[in-house]
Amino acid sequence: MNIGIVPARLNSARLHHKILADLNGKPMVAHVMERVLQSKKLDKVILAIDSKETLDALKEFNFEIIMTSPDCSSGTDRIAEVIMNMPEVENIINIQADEPLIEPSLIDMLVDSFDNKEIKFSTIVTSKLTVSDLLNPNVVKAIVDEKKNAIEFKRNIFDYEIGGVYRHIGVYGYRRNELFKFSKLEKSSREIKSNLEQLRALDNNMDIHAVITNCDSWSVDTKEDLEKVSKKMKGLHNNYENINEKD
Repeated sequence: MNIGIVPARLNSARLHHKILADLNGKPMVAHVMERVLQSKKLDKVILAIDSKETLDALKEFNFEIIMTSPDCSSGTDRIAEVIMNMPEVENIINIQADEPLIEPSLIDMLVDSFDNKEIKFSTIVTSKLTVSDLLNPNVVKAIVDEKKNAIEFKRNIFDYEIGGVYRHIGVYGYRRNELFKFSKLEKSSREIKSNLEQLRALDNNMDIHAVITNCDSWSVDTKEDLEKVSKKMKGLHNNYENINEKD
């Protein structure tokens, strides 16, 4: 079984309760869920939350929601808690709750990456990287080698050639055993310093396969990001059509 899980922690540092921020009449995380549900390759989609406030805000939506421990230290740990008692789950896709314009096709690309039996952990990177992105520490950059492995993730880029640098899109795929292996690891010092949990994997010699796309996506970290995404949505006939076809 292929399962998509959106881990949704209520508290956030830069934008207060951002998963519930109003985005064109709906909580932002509702937009995320509605786009994820358009995936053609997922057998089930779950929203993993940590607060009654989130549950109450989403009562009008027909989402499958699971309450998880508020003590989970990361989204991946929250996902591991959800699938602990779901032995039928083979592959897990982790979709960030702050990606309201995520393309369903990107999710399907991650599922397809597991057709290669050697891939155990994968993520999405895009070639759409601007100078502004390079200078913005809120935009995570991925360094990808010739084997299409992500060998580094950075908020600030100073010493890499542009050809090997991509913008990271916060979606991950794991095989079941790889997820549990990752979630049992202690946080690395670099993960703590950069607030990038994927560094925990690299610091423990776990390979992360990079699925490269030229699609775009916009995460929401600030009020300005929220306003930008709102304008993008208003330019669509339907909030859930392919945003990249409008560029």
